Amino acid sequence: MAVSAKAIELIDLNNHQGQHPRMGAVDVVPFVPVSDITLQECVRLAKEFAADYAEQFKIPVYLYEAAATREDRRNLADVRRGEFEGLRNEIGQNPDKKPDFGPNRIHPTAGATAIGARQILIAYNINLNTDNLDVARRIARQVRGKDGGLSAVKALGFELKDRGIVQISMNMVDYKASQLYKTFELVRTLAEQNGVQVLESEIVGLVPTEALTDSAEFYLRLRNFSKDQILERKLAESKSTSLVDMGLGAFAAEVASDKPVPGGGSVSAYSASLAASLVSMVARLTLKRPEYEKDWPIVNEVLSESDNLQRHLLALVDRDAESFSELMKAYRLPKKTELEKQTRAAEIESKLMKASTVPLETAEAAGLVLAIAKKLALCANLNALSDLQTAISLSQAGLAGAAANVAINIPGVKNSKFREETQHKLASIETRAEEDRKETVQTLGLRSKAS
Repeated sequence: MAVSAKAIELIDLNNHQGQHPRMGAVDVVPFVPVSDITLQECVRLAKEFAADYAEQFKIPVYLYEAAATREDRRNLADVRRGEFEGLRNEIGQNPDKKPDFGPNRIHPTAGATAIGARQILIAYNINLNTDNLDVARRIARQVRGKDGGLSAVKALGFELKDRGIVQISMNMVDYKASQLYKTFELVRTLAEQNGVQVLESEIVGLVPTEALTDSAEFYLRLRNFSKDQILERKLAESKSTSLVDMGLGAFAAEVASDKPVPGGGSVSAYSASLAASLVSMVARLTLKRPEYEKDWPIVNEVLSESDNLQRHLLALVDRDAESFSELMKAYRLPKKTELEKQTRAAEIESKLMKASTVPLETAEAAGLVLAIAKKLALCANLNALSDLQTAISLSQAGLAGAAANVAINIPGVKNSKFREETQHKLASIETRAEEDRKETVQTLGLRSKAS
């Protein structure tokens, strides 16, 4: 918010020119999950920030990517189309340009702002040893996803006049779907077809370790390489105290101990997370086989959802343990005086609601795993159907365990509205999940027989 205030103070878009599309002095504010937080939590943060930002600065705000309220606003390029000058003419006149927060009019100097939540974006540039801008633009068009290139790449061709060369400037919006090495190789090949060479490439800002290790693994042709072989990663893991950073044996021993946490709620979330991991694995195995190419768009969608669900459910492993520990702490509060009794009762009510909400989230996410498994079952690699069946069983178990945790905590909640809404939502999740499970099992059975 402080950086935004300074940018709004100093930047007047009426006097600003540049090569990169923009519609605001503060053009875009993305909330990105890095560790110990989910994309869904980033969506919540983005919306809270957007409301405060619009109120404080009186600037129209458009929500984009995972935070978008409309499908046509998911893509940042679509939100920003026309830039400051175009939006200035349309906002207030065109209903499609009505912002999600703030006034339905352009800020005279600061324009409008896009605020959203997305996965990590890698800003990646490749420079060519030519000053022919047409070549750069042609290659950018062939590389970017919207024109039939790599699905998770946005690309533009720019001229670097001070160096006498051109650049393919790219945003890698999902480095797992379109890897760095794949992008580099495609640009290199296209450049050579145009009679030019790649001069160098560069990372702008920060990059996840995995994106670089994937490239190293590809170019070094490493056999049976595991990211657990990275020294710094092992050292970082040894410092962690969270459940999800434990080894499998340590986690199993922790569950088997005489401590009440981690218990069934954490195990349910972990089971469903493993289910999501299996769905991701089956999706990736399907993407490796050219005979399933016609279904790759669906499989890529499933893969993106399953990876998100896997991270979300892993976060719920620790959150469930924390919510139960907080509830136990509330029950241990003193209750001698009337004030202490009232304080204790209020705290128990609050923690019971939380201890019901967290497993409800787990149940909902486990249900979503079943839903995407159903989509994948129709086109999954036939050699991996048994893995998908395992995923179904695990997600069903995770949902059932989470539902049991909701059921044991919710009767103690005094707030009848919260209690009824929670029970209704859980029943709806269970009904939908059972329908998805039956359909998926039937599909897998038919495809297994056909093969």
